Amino acid sequence: MKQKAFQDYYKDHSSICYGCGRLNESGLKIKSYWDGDETVCRFNPETFHTAMRGYVYGGLIASVIDCHSTGTAAAAAYRSENRGMETEPELRFVTAALHVNYLLPTPIDAPMELRSRIKEIKSRKVIVATELWSKGKVCAKGEVVAVKVPEHLMR
Repeated sequence: MKQKAFQDYYKDHSSICYGCGRLNESGLKIKSYWDGDETVCRFNPETFHTAMRGYVYGGLIASVIDCHSTGTAAAAAYRSENRGMETEPELRFVTAALHVNYLLPTPIDAPMELRSRIKEIKSRKVIVATELWSKGKVCAKGEVVAVKVPEHLMR
């Protein structure tokens, strides 16, 4: 049986995000999964994600780090409460802070692999550290401070 992505558990009202929303026709539709104590997301950039010939646009890199990290925050919050992502109340996170260090140009002709780990988890806040790999090299590192969306805003 194939593992479900974190984003596959999002309710319809939480599935319109440009980066991770399965219902956003023009979106990236990233998918994130547990891999032990880390999370992983693989994304194939398209030619229109270009910054300069042969390399990925930095805004796309920030977007996939952002959405993968907030998905990771949600999955970690469910895991910390020892419950499945399909259970109520729904836990969703948004970005309070995003910091990206661009270490190397990211090739556009290869898949990107994002690997994240939880640095800190509290009741309303999760800090996620993410590395973006391409062709065997770390091209970018990001840190996201994700905060829980209040239940009344998800109705």
